[in-house]
Amino acid sequence: MTVISRIETQWQLPSRTLELGRRTLVMGVVNVTPDSFSDGGAFLDPEAAVEHGLQLLEEGADLLDLGAESTRPGSRAGGSAAAVSTDEEQVRLLPVLRGILKARPDAVISVDTYKAATARAALLAGAEIVNDVSGLQWDAEMAEVCAEFKAGVVLMHTRGRPEEWRTQTPLGPKELLATVRAGLAASVAKANEAGIPAEAVVLDPGYGFGKRFEENYALLARQEELLRLSRPLLAGVSRKSFLGRTLAPLHGGADAPVDARETASLAALVAAILHGASIVRVHVVRAAIEAARIADAVLEGGTEFNEHRL
Repeated sequence: MTVISRIETQWQLPSRTLELGRRTLVMGVVNVTPDSFSDGGAFLDPEAAVEHGLQLLEEGADLLDLGAESTRPGSRAGGSAAAVSTDEEQVRLLPVLRGILKARPDAVISVDTYKAATARAALLAGAEIVNDVSGLQWDAEMAEVCAEFKAGVVLMHTRGRPEEWRTQTPLGPKELLATVRAGLAASVAKANEAGIPAEAVVLDPGYGFGKRFEENYALLARQEELLRLSRPLLAGVSRKSFLGRTLAPLHGGADAPVDARETASLAALVAAILHGASIVRVHVVRAAIEAARIADAVLEGGTEFNEHRL
C-alpha cells in the first residue's frame, strides 16, 4: 500500500501563517444565501449567520468560509448576468464578516467569492483568504487584488459555469485528472504572474463543480496525484450531490436529501484526507474534527510503518 505524504508547509496569510500537512485543518461553512443547496436561507439573517459562525468556531473550526452567492448547479454564477450583484453580495457578506471578527478578532476568515470588488471589500474588513471557485478565471482583476493584500488564496478547479454542468461531455478517469490538473496549473501560473507567492496558494479539485456524479469518485481516488503541482490541497465534499446519488438505493431510488448525507460526507472527508487533503471544508464541524483525527492517525501510522521497514 502506498502511503500518501501530504505537503508540509506554512500557509502565508496577511497577518499570520497556518501550518499545513501535519494536522488536517477544518474549514466551517457559513452560507449567507437564500438558495444554497445545503442550507439555503437558514443563515440569510446577519445575526443568525454571525451566531452560526461563532458556534462553528466554538466547536473547533480552524477557519471559516463565508459565502453570499450560491454556485449550485444551474445557477448563473460567473456569467455576465450573475444572479447576485456585487453590491448585493457585499450587503449580505460584510455585516457577517464584521460581526464575527468583532466577537472573535482572532478568527481566520475566508471569503468565498469570484468577484474582485467583493474580495477587496472583504479583505479591507479583515478577511485573510479568498476562496475563488473559478481559480482566478472569471474576474480579470481578482489576481491583482489578492496580490495587493497579500491574501491567502484557494484556487478551485471548475469545468465550465454552473448553468453548463448538466450538459457537459463525460470524461474518462485519465482525461478528467488531466483536465483538473491542467486547469489548476493554469490558475497557479496566473497567480504567479500577478505576484501571489506560492506559499499563499492552496488548491481545490472542485468536487461537484463541472464533474458528473461518477467522475467525482474517479477524481477522489487519484486526488493525491494533484500534489505534483507542489501545493497543499483543500477538499470540499460535504453534502455534495454525488454523495446523495450514491445513497439513492437506500432512499427508495431517489437521491438522498441534503440532511441525509452527513455520514456519507464524513466517509468522503476521510477518503479525501487519506488521498492528500490538508484542509477540509465542512458544514458540520464537530463530527468532521473527530473523523479527521482518525484519518490523520492513519496517515501518521502509515508513515511510521514505512520508516520502520526502511
